[in-house]
Amino acid sequence: MAELDPLIHADARLRIMSALNTLGPKESMAFPKLREILSMTAGNLSTHLRKLEDAGYVSQDKVIEGRSPATYVGITARGVAAFETYKAQLIQLL
Repeated sequence: MAELDPLIHADARLRIMSALNTLGPKESMAFPKLREILSMTAGNLSTHLRKLEDAGYVSQDKVIEGRSPATYVGITARGVAAFETYKAQLIQLL
């Protein structure tokens, strides 16, 4: 059996991927909403999102809404595939 993806297997990143996987294709979630859902600090969430983004699992879009900056986070097709593989491996392990 293949090793579980260590990028996803970390508790915080597993929670992030699980939350983002509930979104439809090309949908995203506002950073504050994701932070609220996961009860994480902004710094902790940013750190884990950066690791997932570097792997191509999530995307972050920074936009200006009115006069304020906003960040939206979504799961990529590569992220969905990695998460599906992770879930299948976990089920097989159990």
